[in-house]
Amino acid sequence: MRQGFVIAVDGPAASGKGTIALRLAEALDLPHLDTGLLYRAVGLRLHQEGGDLDDAAAAGRVAATLDVDALDPTILTTAAAGEAGSRVAVHRQVREALLRLQRDFAGRPGGAVLDGRDIGTVIAPDAPAKLFVTATPEVRARRRWRQVSAAGEGVSYEAMLEEIRRRDARDTGRDAAPLVMAADAVLLDTTDMDISTAADEARRIVEAARARWLNP
Repeated sequence: MRQGFVIAVDGPAASGKGTIALRLAEALDLPHLDTGLLYRAVGLRLHQEGGDLDDAAAAGRVAATLDVDALDPTILTTAAAGEAGSRVAVHRQVREALLRLQRDFAGRPGGAVLDGRDIGTVIAPDAPAKLFVTATPEVRARRRWRQVSAAGEGVSYEAMLEEIRRRDARDTGRDAAPLVMAADAVLLDTTDMDISTAADEARRIVEAARARWLNP
């Protein structure tokens, strides 16, 4: 049986991939999963329970009991949650525990849109449409700094840039499913784009992929 139309959107932190994925899902009437929230939820819960974010076994146990329906984006989009999620995402036990959940979501009959860091390479390697969304570290740090500042978090731009670079190094250097552009993904550099322009370009790329998928 042919799979549904799956759109895999990968990229580093604050590249715009989440907003782009959401807009694609709305435009094509497909369910959307921000897989980063899963890792943030694991990291935040482990931290709140007094656990060690570097303890792979403990993080894996939390991931194995994660309730997706209980995810609260309002508390999972903070800088602290992002850092916690990045730290637990390096653990193979965490990634394995969340793998089936993500693949089940991607396997919905009508298709789905998923964004993260290993969607096109690990979660849905056969996705008909793949995007790799990126931007320079400086631009991404400025975007995230504005976001957290608007939420009332007292973080400097310099500290945010340092965090972005640290997360990039961790995401690309981890042994388990490192952040890497899939060979058949289309690169979308949003450095000089506003979000509307980036979303429009992403939709053009996806519509072309969808036409090829419908008429192989």
